[in-house]
Amino acid sequence: MQDYLREFKPAGRLLLGPGPANAHPRVLQAMAMPLLGHLDPDFLRLMDDVREMLRQVFQTGNGLTLPISGTGTAGMEAALVNMLEPGDTIVVGVNGFFGGRIAQIAERAGAKVVAVEHQWGRPLAPEAIKKGLDGQRKVKAVAMVHGETSTGVLTPLPELVRLAHEHDALFMVDAVTSLGGVDLRVDEWGIDVCFSASQKCLACPPGLAPTTFGARALAALDSRKTPVQSLYFDLNMLRTYWHQRSYHHTAPISMLFALREGLRLVLEEGLEARFARHKRVAAALCAGLEALGLELFAQEGYRLPQLTTVVIPDGVKDADVRGALLRDYNIEIGGGLGEYAGRLWRIGLMGHNATPANVLYLLSSLEEVLARQGFEVPLGQGVAAAQRALARSV
Repeated sequence: MQDYLREFKPAGRLLLGPGPANAHPRVLQAMAMPLLGHLDPDFLRLMDDVREMLRQVFQTGNGLTLPISGTGTAGMEAALVNMLEPGDTIVVGVNGFFGGRIAQIAERAGAKVVAVEHQWGRPLAPEAIKKGLDGQRKVKAVAMVHGETSTGVLTPLPELVRLAHEHDALFMVDAVTSLGGVDLRVDEWGIDVCFSASQKCLACPPGLAPTTFGARALAALDSRKTPVQSLYFDLNMLRTYWHQRSYHHTAPISMLFALREGLRLVLEEGLEARFARHKRVAAALCAGLEALGLELFAQEGYRLPQLTTVVIPDGVKDADVRGALLRDYNIEIGGGLGEYAGRLWRIGLMGHNATPANVLYLLSSLEEVLARQGFEVPLGQGVAAAQRALARSV
């Protein structure tokens, strides 16, 4: 029998990279429910549940809050092609790989992109964004990443939103890695467009991009002079499906089952408790990594709890370490992106995976693998430091 005809049963992995993270067992169970049609009355009720719970997680009352069918990049592209027309100017803060992706998509949408390049590993500075804004006659939007997945940096948003609105520009934010793991107040902070993804802190598989659009964004959509550049992502058509139930495309039914259950889990735990859990395990992980003699990459005070970046020590081979963790311990961690490929490890503690047990297992495994590589490791110190950090935060 050809191998491709055999049942595919991969080994279970502990996904501690930049995403996807392991889905919660209740989410996987929800995905196994019998399929419904995408216009079935029961499924339409589920859509209403998802919209209401997404509003709570985004901390918004926005009427147009929905999951885009696709992964995080689908949410990014949907946001940009609906808000931007050819010739519009957008200021994009770029302090990592995914800020650069925003700029690329905006350019493909026909916009004039003013890329404000900033040092990777540092949060975007308001003065740099202000400089980018001040040099333009009219700016349609300002866009950036809240929690940059390539560097593990969390950029504070309120001052940046204020700057955008002072220039009568929309504020658009990528919350792919931040939603459900750190505080994100769409209404209170004045965010006009925010998009995320299902596979990280929401503890679901990849396949949906939760997105929300405020009143200023809808006014921009309604005043467009040209058609939206994408039929699939056209919000004028999508909102008729989500609001008036008119057919647009076949929704990913099982993924919406999953997202509904993932959102239930978030709200059962409570947002503040969930944020505190991510912060607690991140502090323990960082303490353990530093006790092993490793250097953290992201600027202290602006580290994203759910994604920690580590500088790979001289003489240690990136692929060998990640390969050994996967082969011998069934742990996946991520490598660096762009100019930091081969120079950083990216360790994720997201959603269901953000537990003390996973921190301690990773540190003990990493210690053994590093010692095998010839890196001088103080045996047992990583786990001990993490345990002390956890004990202090009870």
